[in-house]
Amino acid sequence: MRISPFDFAIIVAYLVGITLFGAHFRRGQQTLRDYFLGGRTAPWWAIACSIVATETSTLTIIGTPAIAYAGNLGFLQLVLGYMVARVILCVVLIPQYFQGEFYTAYQLLEKRFGNRMKSAAAIVFMGTRALAEGVRISAIGKVVSVAFGTGERWSIAIVAGLTIAYTFEGGMSAVIWTDVAQFALYLTGSVAAFFLLLHKIPGGWHQVTYSAAAAGGKLRVFDFAFSLTRSYTFWSGLLGGTFLTMASHGTDQTMVQRLLAARNERDSKKALLASGVVVFVQFALFLVLGVMLFVFAQHASLPVQGDTDRIFPEFIVRDMPVGMAGLVLASIFAMAMSNASGSLNSLASSSVIDLGARGAGTSPAQQLVRSRRLTLVWGVVLGLLGLIRWGGVLEAGLTIASITYGAMLGVFLLGTWNRRANENGALVGFAAGIAAMIAVRFWTPLAFTWYVFAGTIVTFAVGSVASFASGAAIKPRVVPE
Repeated sequence: MRISPFDFAIIVAYLVGITLFGAHFRRGQQTLRDYFLGGRTAPWWAIACSIVATETSTLTIIGTPAIAYAGNLGFLQLVLGYMVARVILCVVLIPQYFQGEFYTAYQLLEKRFGNRMKSAAAIVFMGTRALAEGVRISAIGKVVSVAFGTGERWSIAIVAGLTIAYTFEGGMSAVIWTDVAQFALYLTGSVAAFFLLLHKIPGGWHQVTYSAAAAGGKLRVFDFAFSLTRSYTFWSGLLGGTFLTMASHGTDQTMVQRLLAARNERDSKKALLASGVVVFVQFALFLVLGVMLFVFAQHASLPVQGDTDRIFPEFIVRDMPVGMAGLVLASIFAMAMSNASGSLNSLASSSVIDLGARGAGTSPAQQLVRSRRLTLVWGVVLGLLGLIRWGGVLEAGLTIASITYGAMLGVFLLGTWNRRANENGALVGFAAGIAAMIAVRFWTPLAFTWYVFAGTIVTFAVGSVASFASGAAIKPRVVPE
C-alpha cells in the first residue's frame, strides 16, 4: 500500500459513514414519489449541489487536469456552452416538465407522441447511461491502483457495492443529500490540492505562469479557428457544449430526475442556473491544476507511464502530506459513488415507469420492492461494465453519451417546436439520428464535441419530413399518474 495507514483510515471512515448516512433515508418512504423524487422536499440549493456533483465525476477530477497537463485550457470553451444551455432549458423544457406529475423525462414524450416513443427513448437512455457509467466506475480503479498498488477489480466491487447499499435503501433523498456531502468534500480536496501545488512549485504562481507561457500556449483558452475535426475550439465549445448540456440536463433521466425532485418549477430553474456558475468555476480550477501539475513535473518526476489520467493521483499519493492525501482520495471516491448512485436510481425509475415494470394493480409497497430490486440489478450491471478498460476516461465518457444525446434532444425539440410531428415521424427521426452518429463516430474525423449538434439536426430534420409524409400530427396525450 502506497498511502499511510492514517490516510487509509480516512478513506474507510468516509466510505462507511456516507453509506450509513445514505441508508437512513429509507425511513418514511411509502410511494414511488418518495423513492424516485424524494417526496419533492429537497431545497433548490441541495439539488444544485447534486447536479454539480453528478456533472463532476471521477472522470472530471482525474481527466480534466490530464487534458490541461497534455494541452491547454481550451476545454473551458466547452464549459461556456454548458452555461448557455441552462438558460435555454429554463425557457424550453423545464416548464413542460411541471405541467403534470412526471417521474421521468420520457413521460413528456409519451404525452406528446405516445408509448412507443417513450419506450424507445427509455431503452436508449438505459443503454447509454449504463455504458457511460461503466467508464466512470472504471476510472476509480485507476485511482485505487495508484494509491494502493493493487488491482482494480476489488476497488470497483467495493465502491459499487457500498453505493448500491445506500441507493437501494434511501432512494432519491439519499442520492441528493449524499451528493451535497460529497460535493463539499471534493471541492475542499481540490482547493487544498491547488494551494499545496502552489506551495511546492518554486516561485509560486509567477513560476506557473512563466513556465506555462514558455511551454507555448499552456494558458490559452480561446481558439477561434473553425474546424470540424478539432475538439476544443470556441465554436465547437459554444455550439457543441450548448447542445451537449441541453441533452444531458434536459433529456437524460439522471439529470432530469433531480430537476423533477424540486418543490416547484421556480426552484428547479434556480437549481439549474446556480449549478452552471459552480460548474464553470470548478472546471477552471481543475484545468489550472493540470497546468500546475505540468509545471511541477518539471521539478519533480511524476511517472505516468504514458497515461496522463494518472498524473493527479500520482501527485496525491507521492506529494500530499498525511491526512490531506486521504481527504483528496476520499473526495475522488465520493465522486464515483455520487455518479453511480444517481445513475442507479434513474435507471431503476426509467425501468419502473417507462417500461411498465411497476405492474398494473400493484400496491405502493409492492412497487417499492420492485424498484429496489431493479436498483440492485442495475448495480450489478454497472459494476461489470466498470471492469472494462476504456482508454482516456473523460473523452470516452463524453463520446459514448454524445452518440445518442443528439437523437434524444432532437426528438424532444421535434415535439416542442413542430406541431405537425407525429409518433411515426419521431421514431424514424430518432432511429436516423442514432444511426447517423454511429456512422459519424466510426467513419468520419468529426470531433466528438460536434456529435450532439449534428445528431440533433439529423433527428429533427428527418423526423419533420417523416411526420409530413406519414400524415397529421397526433394530439397530446394524457399520461396516467
